[in-house]
Amino acid sequence: MDTTDFTLSTTLAASYDDTVARIRDLLGDAGFGVLTEIDIRATLRARLGVEVPAQLILGACRPQLAHRALEVEPRVAALMPCNVVVADAGEGRTRVDVMDPGLLASLVPDPELAEVAADARARLTGMMEALTAPTGETGATA
Repeated sequence: MDTTDFTLSTTLAASYDDTVARIRDLLGDAGFGVLTEIDIRATLRARLGVEVPAQLILGACRPQLAHRALEVEPRVAALMPCNVVVADAGEGRTRVDVMDPGLLASLVPDPELAEVAADARARLTGMMEALTAPTGETGATA
């Protein structure tokens, strides 16, 4: 898994559809639900008449963490939910990018928010590790 300044990322040798299904399962295993879905391909086709590779944004949320974060700083809602992007990378490969919740702690320097962000990051990192683990292994946090 790669990390950038704002995402946790990986590219898998797996089909787009299989990866989307696996991400949904692993998000559930990590305690997240999917609140929103944006099909970028369908949206750009409908609005602009352009064709792009399949790409889906899943807005993931763990209500307990969201509630704690909002109690600390209500404006953090503008940064929610945690976006998980699944994109067809061609040739049977799929790229997954997850918004790094650690970004929240860097934007709002509060120890309690840092704790919430660390919990969310650990869960999403575990999900990404499970996604890239050989079949039968799991790194997701329950």
